[in-house]
Amino acid sequence: MYPDRVQTLIQGEVLARFGAALSDPTRARVLLALRDSPGYPAELADEIGVSRQSLSNHLACLRGCGLVVAVPQGRRVRYELADARLRHALTDLLGVVLAVEADHEPVPPSSL
Repeated sequence: MYPDRVQTLIQGEVLARFGAALSDPTRARVLLALRDSPGYPAELADEIGVSRQSLSNHLACLRGCGLVVAVPQGRRVRYELADARLRHALTDLLGVVLAVEADHEPVPPSSL
């Protein structure tokens, strides 16, 4: 399932890549869709409500972060979470209650 060039990352690097993936709402929605089941780009684009080109860019980012893998199936490519534990992690994150001050705006990732 994994290409020969896959490398194992450690704690901080894993969290940084996960954070980069989740920093964009569209990528977060892609991950949540793939949490439910593997998907094909055209169907994912329709489900999420983005163009196929936009989805392709987001899938490339998620692959680069190591969170999803592309599985060739004949002439099509199916995308799925790279590790089954990501399903559990995403579900756990959805249950987190954030302590956000009412007058505090989130800091954009570009200004960190």
